[in-house]
Amino acid sequence: MMNTTEERAGDAADRHLPVLLQRCVDLLAPALAGPGSVLVDCTLGMGGHTEGVLEQVPTARVIGIDRDPEALRLASARLARFGDRFTPVHAVYDEIGAVVATHTAGGPTPGAVQGVLMDLGVSSLQLDEAGRGFAYAQDAPLDMRMDPTRGQTAADVLNTYDERELARILREYGEERFAPRIARAIVRRRESRPWERSGDLVDLLRATIPAATRKTGGHPAKRAFQALRIEVNGEIEVLERAVPAAIEALAVDGRIVVESYHSLEDRIVKRALQRGTTSSAPAGLPVEPETHRPYLEALTRGAETADGPELERNPRSASVRLRAARRLRPTPDHLREARDERPRAGHGTPRKNQARKEDRR
Repeated sequence: MMNTTEERAGDAADRHLPVLLQRCVDLLAPALAGPGSVLVDCTLGMGGHTEGVLEQVPTARVIGIDRDPEALRLASARLARFGDRFTPVHAVYDEIGAVVATHTAGGPTPGAVQGVLMDLGVSSLQLDEAGRGFAYAQDAPLDMRMDPTRGQTAADVLNTYDERELARILREYGEERFAPRIARAIVRRRESRPWERSGDLVDLLRATIPAATRKTGGHPAKRAFQALRIEVNGEIEVLERAVPAAIEALAVDGRIVVESYHSLEDRIVKRALQRGTTSSAPAGLPVEPETHRPYLEALTRGAETADGPELERNPRSASVRLRAARRLRPTPDHLREARDERPRAGHGTPRKNQARKEDRR
């Protein structure tokens, strides 16, 4: 009979099929070949990518970050056989700088790591847990928090945001063409009773989105549920801070691999990597100054996608966009200073919404 730890490990392995696993390992492995090398898995989930690295790269140790306590519990059980080569950390991944500083203090490169992996978006665990409210196919409380111990829920958003803000979220985060119509219907419905269940929201979306437009684009609730999840968890604001912070955590010759699943995520990743792979010298200079040369080297040509065998094995890989880069040298001071001076996401937003965003942290 299996003990509890073995049952939990098996549970995580059975429920999670990591996207583009071998490609991620192959991209990261050269940077992790040396003794004492460290990878930060910023989105640990149920540990599939981390397991692949620990199995195939015996010199590596992994720090696994996740904001979801249940994911940390399941992944820790799955990875227990690797002993102290795996360290779980309960945090949001834009806190990578502090996490790396704490957990590399006694290593060969204090304050820096050789690899960073980000597998963005909602995890298999969160989609498959009916009670979390992430999946539009199952009626559940409208929660959608990746960390269910803190912050506002999807119901809070639906019950308190005004019509204009709801429309903005649906349009920007879900690319929903009927955002104003849906926002108006959400506000009208809550005047009679508050939002509590995901099934009620699915019914409203079916009734609000014209039937003629539902023949393409998947389930009519897909875009709205994505938008709510992104807003509840502050995913865009977190990612805008996390990618530059992850690059700064890389030692020279270290590598970063990021898997994105929608255009908003991929745009942020592309912009951060292009900043490092492009010369910052003014156009027309006869000689490029050393301080303005690229500090990153692209390891992929644009964004890579899943091939046929991967799609057949793992349908959730259909929308993946993978980008990777290697650090060539430290970030030049003038670029680091410019980044540090940028306002945090949410700057200038109404106090009410800014407070919500800070609470999510």
